[in-house]
Amino acid sequence: MQLLEELIAIPGASSDESNIKQHLLNYIQKNKHKWNHQPQIIDGDEFQDTFILVFGKPRTAIYAHIDTIGFSVSYENQLVKIGGPVLEDGFQLVGKDSLGEIETELLVIDQPHSNTPQLKCIFSRTIERGTILTYKPNFRETESTIQTPYLDNRLGVWNALKVAETLENGAIVFSTYEEHGGNTVSFCANFLYHNYSVKQSLISDITWITDHVHPGKGVVISLRDSGLPRRSFLNKIIELAKKSGIEYQLEVESAGGSDGTTLQKSDLLIDWCFIGAAEDNVHTPNEIVAKYDIVCMVELYRYLMEHL
Repeated sequence: MQLLEELIAIPGASSDESNIKQHLLNYIQKNKHKWNHQPQIIDGDEFQDTFILVFGKPRTAIYAHIDTIGFSVSYENQLVKIGGPVLEDGFQLVGKDSLGEIETELLVIDQPHSNTPQLKCIFSRTIERGTILTYKPNFRETESTIQTPYLDNRLGVWNALKVAETLENGAIVFSTYEEHGGNTVSFCANFLYHNYSVKQSLISDITWITDHVHPGKGVVISLRDSGLPRRSFLNKIIELAKKSGIEYQLEVESAGGSDGTTLQKSDLLIDWCFIGAAEDNVHTPNEIVAKYDIVCMVELYRYLMEHL
């Protein structure tokens, strides 16, 4: 879990992913010699803060978004949401502007005659406009759980890196802007489609614990959220999951989205399926996931990438 803790400590809210990208590239360069197969790293200015690993002859791509939710500082220490963070007084926030390091907390002020609260941060000076604040890292590990900000989606990124250790044929896309509606997924999918004929994808992301999805009961295969994957592709994945012997749960939701939703809205005919561990306390500093579900997630991804 040391790698996961390191990934969570690096800020990378949507639009500000350059530092986490560089950390990932450094990690890959340092550790890829220990992997079973060596990837080609697809990178460059045209990819902005995304990049792709290509192993062998890829048939399927994994998409793992490297951005997180957060806040932009506007005027007089007022805040504007990046993505959809939960709003609660006292959440600890950190950042940096040209005057130095910032450690502050969220203040939620109810507005008369409005359902939209005013958001501010408490600090000893005026923070520079445009500064990005993210949840303060607070990594907590027990025998059975991990609790920390930004399991969504640092855990999905961690999963992709663990799969990379044994991957022979496949691609891994480290995407950006997922929490705030960017288009980098379509760009990367187009690259893989036209250069490698990759038409299948798995979304390495984190879903929700609900009344029907439980912690410690295996990885979650999502049959739908706001997007609707092609049923024949879902059937193929479920059949392989049964053969694998790895414990899994099935999810059907009416809301929510991911890199898969972006793929479905693109002009490419690419199959996709969201598969990930389920967390509680979504989009707060206290996201929590069962370790058993993390193990099932890695094992199922390795199995699917070999057999799809």
